Amino acid sequence: MKVMIMRKADTDTENGVMPSDDMLQAMADYNEQMLNAGILIDGTGLKPTSTGARVQFKDGEPTVIDGPFAETRELLAGFTMINVASMDEAITWAKKWPRMDSDGNVTLELRVLFEMEDFVEGEGIEKHKRAQRRLARQPTSISTHLSFNGDCREAMAFYAEVLSGEVTFMLAYADSPMKDQVDAALQDKILHATVNLGGRLLMGADAPPGMYEKPAGASVQLHYDDVAIARQVFDDLAAGGSATMPFAETFWAKGFGMLTDKYGIHWMINAGSPDA
Repeated sequence: MKVMIMRKADTDTENGVMPSDDMLQAMADYNEQMLNAGILIDGTGLKPTSTGARVQFKDGEPTVIDGPFAETRELLAGFTMINVASMDEAITWAKKWPRMDSDGNVTLELRVLFEMEDFVEGEGIEKHKRAQRRLARQPTSISTHLSFNGDCREAMAFYAEVLSGEVTFMLAYADSPMKDQVDAALQDKILHATVNLGGRLLMGADAPPGMYEKPAGASVQLHYDDVAIARQVFDDLAAGGSATMPFAETFWAKGFGMLTDKYGIHWMINAGSPDA
């Protein structure tokens, strides 16, 4: 059963008093205990109600009420979601809440979440189940992975520079558990590399000898609001490569171009929207 442990608000949380580093460490230790026990699902703190709002309906008409809200004892400051066998187990974990929090003067409320099997079968619950199945199949993220013919290290450093990103991971075959399974010529090549572009990931690797295939039928697509920046990125990526469609205004964008860079990777650069 899934249980939400709700940490009720108090004067400090409503006034935006931030937790000390010691408190953060104590909470992290508590979460780690639950993580190690295999029961932790999620948890986070909530900002004061002064940053929030309520939408109240009367006869179907919504009214927005901006925070803060007065009834502090009825408000929430955060929550922890756990998956346990019983309410007794949930209470046992709630009793282990860090004593440091608010000098030991905290109110926790525990509530059991509904599960699909709690409801009577029908078209209504089937719609919810279909939505759950869709959500389960959707990836938590999607990234571009590029294959290189021995120049992954150089290429990823190039992309990080041109796109103002950061190389956050670079693992050679020689430094991996696969080092005894690959040829000597592959040892200094890259098994996996990642460039972080503001939270969007560009990944790459060197293909083993005889397994490299030139990219075909796919391009990395970049979009910019600023046409001048997009043109500069286009020119930088095209240096040493070739422009398959020169950067220019089109009916769908103020700037668009296609290129193949010096590493054989295909790119599309879009910028802005055309004037009506």
